[in-house]
Amino acid sequence: MITHKQLTLAEVFEDCQNKFDNDKYQFLSLLDEAIILDEIVPVSFVSHFHARTGRPHKHQLYPMLKALLIQRIFSIPTDTLLIVFLKYSQELRDFCGFDVVPDSSKFTRFKQDFLSDLQSMFDHLVDLTEPICQKLNPALADMTIFDTSGIEAWVAENNPKYANRIIKQLKAFKQSHNLDDSYDPYKAAYCSMPTHAASSQAIQQMYINAYKFGIITNGLGIVRDISFYNRDFLNAHPDIVVEKKSDSPDEDKSLADSKALLPVLIDFFQKHPFIEPKTFLGDASFDTIEIYKSLFGDIGFRKAFIPLRVKLSMERTDYIVNENGIPCCPHDPTLPMKREGSKSHLKSKIPTMKFVFPKMKWEYNPADKSKRRVCHYDDPCTTSSCGRMIYIYPEKNLRAYPGVERGSQEWEYTYKIRVNVEKSINHFKDSFCIANRKTQNEKTLHADLLLAGITQLVTVLVADKIHQHQYIRSLKPLNA
Repeated sequence: MITHKQLTLAEVFEDCQNKFDNDKYQFLSLLDEAIILDEIVPVSFVSHFHARTGRPHKHQLYPMLKALLIQRIFSIPTDTLLIVFLKYSQELRDFCGFDVVPDSSKFTRFKQDFLSDLQSMFDHLVDLTEPICQKLNPALADMTIFDTSGIEAWVAENNPKYANRIIKQLKAFKQSHNLDDSYDPYKAAYCSMPTHAASSQAIQQMYINAYKFGIITNGLGIVRDISFYNRDFLNAHPDIVVEKKSDSPDEDKSLADSKALLPVLIDFFQKHPFIEPKTFLGDASFDTIEIYKSLFGDIGFRKAFIPLRVKLSMERTDYIVNENGIPCCPHDPTLPMKREGSKSHLKSKIPTMKFVFPKMKWEYNPADKSKRRVCHYDDPCTTSSCGRMIYIYPEKNLRAYPGVERGSQEWEYTYKIRVNVEKSINHFKDSFCIANRKTQNEKTLHADLLLAGITQLVTVLVADKIHQHQYIRSLKPLNA
């Protein structure tokens, strides 16, 4: 018979006291041991912060950085709420190193005054985390994925009432003038909206009035570069278009994305010459001949996974190709030819893709113990016993043959990885609370975006140091 012991109040209190004393710092202690700011903060940042300004700083550099990191790790949406947490949590104050909690203006001024230093810190962390990514999965680390997005600004034009008022007026206009369905009030409303917010020309209108940015991740979804399309960046790259040019927001975004790609990639590889990925993944907005030439020729990618935006057209060929650029049987366009081998060079020494007739089979000759190709087709298009063979030179049409066969298993499997850049953007906006920031200040939003990138890269360093690589994207499960 098992006897039951009645716990006394003193025993319950002692147990609770032990847990409180021993466990309250567990997660913060782990962060304190894993995050070594002396290694990740550039010397230039420290020198700039401690430069003589006439009076000493009331709040030091490392406590400010730790507080801003904690804000994003714990998904604290506003600086005001962060201050509340710091005031009521001795553990957080001890972790950050604050004797006195800064007010909201101190955090804002820190972001604006040291914006360029936050950029340097982010770039330094990219170099520190690259070997970790290569160690985790070299194939995924060898990928470059690019996309653009926007941070919604706190302006009147983003109020739903603003757009609804214009749409309501245009619907009434359509009804009063008996216009047919070819008149779309929503497109008309998009055209009639201003190209930028009244409060700031930097807040461009496309879907929403927002600050635009471009982001590069690898196949693991770890950020490699963030480009904020502010005035300085656009002046350095005048070809990038961010304002609306048509009555279609999708078309405008596609144009902006394609214009931004090459300048962003070139800037990125200049900052990080030791990062040399060979595979590029992007959406259909990058499906232009000029972009393919630059990706392969100027930058040095070997494969580009970009869906077709416009149907392929092959000039001066005596064969038919399908929607993926694969040659088909001249007598049966529904019968695509088979790729044989990974590559062949012929006598010209130029890389080629070799396609053979799909109904060709290798047959064994027991007499001389040799193998030969035999075509099994009732209506062959050639007198050759092995059937039709086609050699394609990819460099003559990189759009059709971007280093990988379109529609193949490799294509289908690899292109799905592109979703990781969208996951990172959503992670920045939701978990790191970049979206719905109630500010119009360009520098503050830019700093918040860089801090989100810094937090993700610090997460990678922490996960590697504690040998828990499943947490490279988020440390929240450790605190569950």
